[in-house]
Amino acid sequence: MAQALAAASDIAEADAYQGRALGGVSRTFALTIPQLPADLRKVVTNAYLLCRIADTVEDEPALSAVQKTRLHERFLAVLRGEEKAQRFASQVTPLLSQATSPDERELVANTPLVVRCTHSLAAPQQQALIKCVSIMCRGMGHYQENSSLEGLADLGEMDRYCYYVAGVVGEMLTDLFCQHSGDMRERRAEMLALAPSFGQGLQLTNILKDLWDDRQRGVCWLPRREFQEFGVEVASLAPGRSDPAFATALRYMIGIAHAHLRHAFRYTLMVPAKETGIRRFCLWAIGLAVLTLRRINERPTYCTGRQVKVSRRTVKAAIASTRLATRHDGMLRLLFSGVTRGLPLEPLAGLHPELSAWAFEPSGSDGFSAAAYGLRLGNDEE
Repeated sequence: MAQALAAASDIAEADAYQGRALGGVSRTFALTIPQLPADLRKVVTNAYLLCRIADTVEDEPALSAVQKTRLHERFLAVLRGEEKAQRFASQVTPLLSQATSPDERELVANTPLVVRCTHSLAAPQQQALIKCVSIMCRGMGHYQENSSLEGLADLGEMDRYCYYVAGVVGEMLTDLFCQHSGDMRERRAEMLALAPSFGQGLQLTNILKDLWDDRQRGVCWLPRREFQEFGVEVASLAPGRSDPAFATALRYMIGIAHAHLRHAFRYTLMVPAKETGIRRFCLWAIGLAVLTLRRINERPTYCTGRQVKVSRRTVKAAIASTRLATRHDGMLRLLFSGVTRGLPLEPLAGLHPELSAWAFEPSGSDGFSAAAYGLRLGNDEE
């Protein structure tokens, strides 16, 4: 009995830490994850923190590619129960430089608490999380070895990179959602077809937003071949460019991200209307990404991610708008049509023809006004 109480106390401590840590390492997910049903909230928080630990190792400039690969393998061993989490944390944390934020450093130091939550989950949930983090770590290792200011070879290579760091998360979330809902389980195959596009749309938006910040770290994830076709050499990019060739190439990339987010929106409409928490989780992430793309599209000479960051005021307006429409597919289509109007849109290669065609179907009436929902789309500052 005493052992059971102690174990329950340990899990409660770990759960409480997860709640605190999430707010420190993610503005977006600290907003969206609490919308999920209670049985999903804990596991998705845990999944995000596991991915963030792996990502912190990947982003640490003081570590070599070989070190990062070895640390990722050790982290996977921790998840499988083959290495002690405390040993991993105590050896990795001192390796992190000042380039890693204090919140991320604290997260790595508290790996034992996060992994304690992982090992308390149901077996199917653990399997989904470990599969996701394994694919992510091994994919990141490949790209870490080849990262440079020259970017990636082409759009296909960029697409694969986005899959490894985000598309696989969409697949994991779909598995978790289907475990939660019998109705969603019946649509699992359709949703899994769209799930990678969901994650990749969010990741590509972040790549564009953080373009110049990433280059300061010595990395770039843009596709060389496609930019060369527009007359732009990725290796020679510099912030504040106002030449037409770069603006055209940037609009092309915005169009690719927009197409992925349209698939993410279709995915969201497959979630049963009664699952309002899951819908809000999806809608808010999509909405923030679309609004970020609008900022980038309107200010192609931006020099930092902060210059195209969506203001808190706009975020609040978007949340209020989607709260009203969450259960109503028609209203959501109108809202999505309004906020995406004017954004470039490009076809996606490699998807089922029906999915690619759907991305070019109108989402709603041309008479929609975003202002009717109180959503301000201008370049307001925080």
